[in-house]
Amino acid sequence: MNRLFTILFLFTWALSGAQVVGENHTDYTQADSLRGSLRPERTGFDVQKYHLKLKIEPEKKFISGSNTISFQVMNSLPSMQLDLFENMKIDSIMHGNKSLDYQRKFNAVFINFEKPLKQGTLDSIQFYYHGNPIVAENAPWDGGFVWSEDKNGNPWIGVAAQGTGASLWYPNKDHQSDEPEEARMDISVPTGLTNVSNGRFIKKTDLENGFTEWSWKVVNPINNYNIMINIGKYAHFSDKYKDLDLDYYVLEYNLDKAKKQFEEVKDMMECFYEKMGPYPFEKDGFKLVETPYLGMEHQSAVAYGNNYKNGYLGRDLSGTGIGLKWDYIIIHESGHEWYGNSITAKDIADMWIQEGFTSYTESIYVECRWGKQEALEYLKGTRRGVGNKQKIIGDYGVNAEGSGDMYFKGANLLNTIRSIYDNDELWWDTFRNYTKTFKHQTITTNDTEAFFNEAINIDLKPVFNQYLRQAALPVLQLKQGDDQILYRWKADVINFKMPVDVIIDEEEIRLMGTSEWQSYETGEGLDELKVNELEFYITTKIVE
Repeated sequence: MNRLFTILFLFTWALSGAQVVGENHTDYTQADSLRGSLRPERTGFDVQKYHLKLKIEPEKKFISGSNTISFQVMNSLPSMQLDLFENMKIDSIMHGNKSLDYQRKFNAVFINFEKPLKQGTLDSIQFYYHGNPIVAENAPWDGGFVWSEDKNGNPWIGVAAQGTGASLWYPNKDHQSDEPEEARMDISVPTGLTNVSNGRFIKKTDLENGFTEWSWKVVNPINNYNIMINIGKYAHFSDKYKDLDLDYYVLEYNLDKAKKQFEEVKDMMECFYEKMGPYPFEKDGFKLVETPYLGMEHQSAVAYGNNYKNGYLGRDLSGTGIGLKWDYIIIHESGHEWYGNSITAKDIADMWIQEGFTSYTESIYVECRWGKQEALEYLKGTRRGVGNKQKIIGDYGVNAEGSGDMYFKGANLLNTIRSIYDNDELWWDTFRNYTKTFKHQTITTNDTEAFFNEAINIDLKPVFNQYLRQAALPVLQLKQGDDQILYRWKADVINFKMPVDVIIDEEEIRLMGTSEWQSYETGEGLDELKVNELEFYITTKIVE
């Protein structure tokens, strides 16, 4: 998610009116622009690989080591921008055998080459650094390291970086538009502990100095914030779904609980394979890793901290009871493997592409297990966590997320579009094709809009514009006429139009609403009309 966990804040906000993480603002600084914009120092190179080689010292809350960054030069490159939080110390930046000059500005590092690198060449630098990375006060709602202990006093460590930035703990091009094609993590931890990172386990090496190095490798494109370490006294067990390896790393004393709770993964995979397509990172395998914070969608190493409970820490965010039938963190965070990890928003202003679609996967799972009716009821229930006070899409180029409504409003927008399609076979074909077409790509909202718009002859542009770029829901205004019902849309989008299904005298009727008054001939009064609120997320108002 961006930080999935604004969901709990959303729930509280819906009841209290308090502002939540992710609300729009305009007080941007130069630091925001350096982080969020794409300038020649960033667009001039395309990252191919990160190779992290780090030592983690829990007692000192200290990390040290290097990141070898391999890249292709896209344009003549006299200098490049990488990102590393200014509290982290740079030891040196090497290009071949030569140390490079650099300047720091906020969390950006501008590196100067002796001569501009030539377009089309492949090259690399070695970035050596150390320091005490920022500590998360309340992960995963805020970013930073979590230096915790299990109940036996063993170090238990994780990192939450989404939103705050992966550059809080390692140097990288910290922008979602550029993902390395692969990554290698060689992580040294005190002997007796295990480090679990993304991808496949390669080897462990006793360094004979009280530390053991754990090596992992990812062979698929990966978001910067998804590259991860998880350190603890872990027990490991495994399973399979079809040809997909399922690996689980949990605290030793939770092994029996995990074996029972994680059985749900196979039901989830069966559902998601059918509705969304195969797991997009089969070569890297799928893992759940127990963490000292609630959870996060770390690619091929999904963070799990839901205490082996159904729901969201035992709560049902929909208020319907349906959310207590399944483990929210398993389903939501794993759904991100398709939407967020495989399909990624180029700019975090478009994070609804990740969060709205992933929140919708919750209802997909409910529909697979318990039927469409319960899925619709669950989605409607989640609307209580929507404020409709800020637009979903954020501001571009300044590292700004949109409103936290991107989660549940985004999911209900997709359900509304499914209802506009009015053809489930076409809907699921389009949904799977979208997932396949943009697999392992970074995309924009415009890409998503165009794809779903192309499949039907109803123009979805006004719908996307109202739900994503405006705060309020469209209002279906109704008026009683003589032997007829009058209706029109009231919306922020000029000339807004959208079909909507209503029920009159137990018959479902589709009204092709526009911003102009139209009539439907019927002998029934308005008190006999009911909007299909399970399938359309709108506001209704009777006017004189």
